[in-house]
Amino acid sequence: MVGTMALLPSFIRPTRMTKRSARPAGRPPAADEAVLDAPDDRLSPALVAAGRGEYAAAAGLLAATRAAAEWENRDRYVRRLAAFAGSRPEWYEEWRAAAPDDPGLLLVGTQLAVDRAWPSPARAELLREVSPLITAAARADDRDPVPWRIALDHARGSRAGHRYFEELWEAAVRRAPHHYGCHVAALRYLAACWHGSHRECFDFADRAAQDAPADSLVQALPARAAFGYLTDGCGPEVPRARLDAAADRAIELSGRFPAADPWPAEARNKLLYVLLRLDRWADARTQLRLIGPYATSFPWDRFSDDPLGHFLRLREHLESAGPRPAPAGLLTAFPGPSDGHGGHVCACDH
Repeated sequence: MVGTMALLPSFIRPTRMTKRSARPAGRPPAADEAVLDAPDDRLSPALVAAGRGEYAAAAGLLAATRAAAEWENRDRYVRRLAAFAGSRPEWYEEWRAAAPDDPGLLLVGTQLAVDRAWPSPARAELLREVSPLITAAARADDRDPVPWRIALDHARGSRAGHRYFEELWEAAVRRAPHHYGCHVAALRYLAACWHGSHRECFDFADRAAQDAPADSLVQALPARAAFGYLTDGCGPEVPRARLDAAADRAIELSGRFPAADPWPAEARNKLLYVLLRLDRWADARTQLRLIGPYATSFPWDRFSDDPLGHFLRLREHLESAGPRPAPAGLLTAFPGPSDGHGGHVCACDH
């Protein structure tokens, strides 16, 4: 793997509660329905059990991802379980009392602690108190890149310097060279309102995508850089050809997955926005069909406090309006969007 961290400047050279549909349990949503952040078939039973105050299903799910080294799934499930624990903590507290050294429990607890600290004005100070939790989670399984993804987010929130961030990055990619969550964390660190610029975001994302397998979610990283640029509205202009190339790479990746699949749903929702901003109407309609009913909070929570309603309004416009610009406001980021940690971000943080 080419050292993508060389593009970071030293470098000079990545939740709200899920809304659920009212459809009967076990029945997938129909094409004309829409659900927000729908859990997959493995996560859903764990969330249902947690809603009853039971932790065993969540513990078993994370143990299975650890045993099979399913790091992308593990990262997603940890985020979702931590978000659930943020509002329904009883099952998590029972799990912690019963198995305080469970590697899955340590990860959920660490993510939960970062999420709770993020929106505070005293974020940096509170995040420093989280550091021992990250260390404990990392020591629980030296193979696991997820604690290192959390460490990368933690470093960004605490305004860590480039050298320290690079050390964390190198530790993360030694464990999983193409882990999408770690790459998103690095891209966020490089955002213009944090430690970098749009050029650095695109350089990093393009190099990472070139290094990654064709079916890796890292192929969608340049489109995420394009999203950050298109929603920022400041900084040096990025050539249109580079934006189109990022979209084309994400389109190719999207085509490798089945239609109406929750796994690539976030990448497809983000790509839909990028295509709309680039006036690529036919491509946008294709992605809308591939998305099916699976709306995701990101990116639509950048534009509305009701991301599902926003997605539905855009879908209706695309299905009925022909190649006409979307109504004012549908594609314009509003101040104070969600940052994925239960707090808010500046406009260029993606």
